Amino acid sequence: MDSVIQKATRIIIKVGSSLVTNDGRGLDHAAIARWAAQIAGLRALGKEVVLVSSGAIAEGMLRLGFERRPTDIHELQACAAVGQMGLAQIYESSFRAHSLGTAQVLLTHADLADRERYLNARSTLTTLLRLGVVPIINENDTVVTDEIKFGDNDTLGALVANLIEADALVILTDQHGLFSADPRKDPNAYLITRGVAGDPALEAMAGGAGSSLGRGGMLTKILAAKRAAKSGAHTIIAWGRDSDVLSRLAQGEAIGTELRAQTGQLTARKQWMADHLQTAGAVVLDAGAVQKLTLEGKSLLPIGVVAVQGEFGRGAVITCLNETGVAVARGLSNYTSGEARRIMRKPSNEIEAILGFIEGHELIHRDNMVLL
Repeated sequence: MDSVIQKATRIIIKVGSSLVTNDGRGLDHAAIARWAAQIAGLRALGKEVVLVSSGAIAEGMLRLGFERRPTDIHELQACAAVGQMGLAQIYESSFRAHSLGTAQVLLTHADLADRERYLNARSTLTTLLRLGVVPIINENDTVVTDEIKFGDNDTLGALVANLIEADALVILTDQHGLFSADPRKDPNAYLITRGVAGDPALEAMAGGAGSSLGRGGMLTKILAAKRAAKSGAHTIIAWGRDSDVLSRLAQGEAIGTELRAQTGQLTARKQWMADHLQTAGAVVLDAGAVQKLTLEGKSLLPIGVVAVQGEFGRGAVITCLNETGVAVARGLSNYTSGEARRIMRKPSNEIEAILGFIEGHELIHRDNMVLL
């Protein structure tokens, strides 16, 4: 069976603090350069890559002279602010050596819980990927509080995988993968090479705390795989210092622990839309728009809308009805109900003139829509 990375076209790669900072001794320029070279190789294969990187707090601790991770929130935030400067700089120079641009994207979990900010983050990331840029994502530790104490970038990697519907999440860590027991304590422990994301038995094997630098442990990685699987993304947990690990995964080699999602992307996306979000309003479509959506898989353009029902904000989930009132689709609206009423029945090239701005040529983009 081939590695899931070999077939994946959109990949999230997460690297932890201990790897990025060489176990707290400072940013590991050589390791970061190696990952950049491998990611450049993935890009040459036509794969889109988003990098989720820890390390800002650990680098800031070093620069500010902290020997141990501070417990004071404001000191942690100061470390994050100082460390993020070095982190962004080394990634930019490492990728630029391969003629690849990078973008710094700082997120909090709250950004992905709020519908409008969720839609903004998704649009920004997909645009960056379309432009050939490698987004470098970190949690915005300068402003968050609880996330510093309880959060981890394994979870953030899974949330980003859900956000942009990635095919796979690769978690590079200082362990070779998930073992049946702690190999430091049990000589009979063996590497779990394959499993099913969400299997409760994996969580039982993965108990334990993270390193002194980061907050993630193997359990957070197993739970991240479970979360990523909700949108159909497979997860690989592998040793980040393994030689050419990303390139070898892309060639189909089995490395580390591979946890497969049981639910396909389309099914998972439909479940998320149908089960987890409330419909805020509805739009009624003419027959031509219904055909474009249901038979041709197109986005919903304002010109195909004949009526707007209810009041909703940008990023809200709305239902698409045919002219007899039957629901045919559901999706995230690029415009508020008031804006939708102003641009309905109008061609997309008139949106900016009517509203004074444009958030997209579509009322609902096909990537943010599921058919019912």
